[in-house]
Amino acid sequence: MKNSSPRSNEEVKQIYNRHVGTVYRVCFMYLKNEYDTDDLVADTFCKLMKDRIQFESEEHEKAWLIRVASNLCKNHFRHWWNRMKVNKDTEEVFIEQGFEIDETMEMIMNLPDRYKTAIYLHYYEGYSAVEIAKLLHIKESTIYGHLHTGRKLLKIQMESGLYGT
Repeated sequence: MKNSSPRSNEEVKQIYNRHVGTVYRVCFMYLKNEYDTDDLVADTFCKLMKDRIQFESEEHEKAWLIRVASNLCKNHFRHWWNRMKVNKDTEEVFIEQGFEIDETMEMIMNLPDRYKTAIYLHYYEGYSAVEIAKLLHIKESTIYGHLHTGRKLLKIQMESGLYGT
């Protein structure tokens, strides 16, 4: 649903305040460093300011922002330079942003993107598989598969002690 009138600064500010934490965590799950994450969070909200979509609810806002942030992160890795970078400064960023990274989150962050996104949205953001499928424009059965495989990979990591004490 497009609207012809631009968003007011106040409207953008309210949406930003409601969802910046979620957008930051989604971007960080992909990028694993604060600098690129900050850039893509800003890009996500710039797209919000330019797009004239009318949201049906706060959940619709959140879903739209997660989708845009995920797509921007995926596009980020398509550039040859970004595929060559390796970043290891994850722990301090979570603390700066007011949330901590624990062993489980670290394991989730190391999963392939398709599994990581499904696991994060399901267990941390509380979306059902059906909602994730709609959000990411993927078949429900694919999301169920990603959740199943992601859980299996996490179980293997936990049992092998890769990230244990």
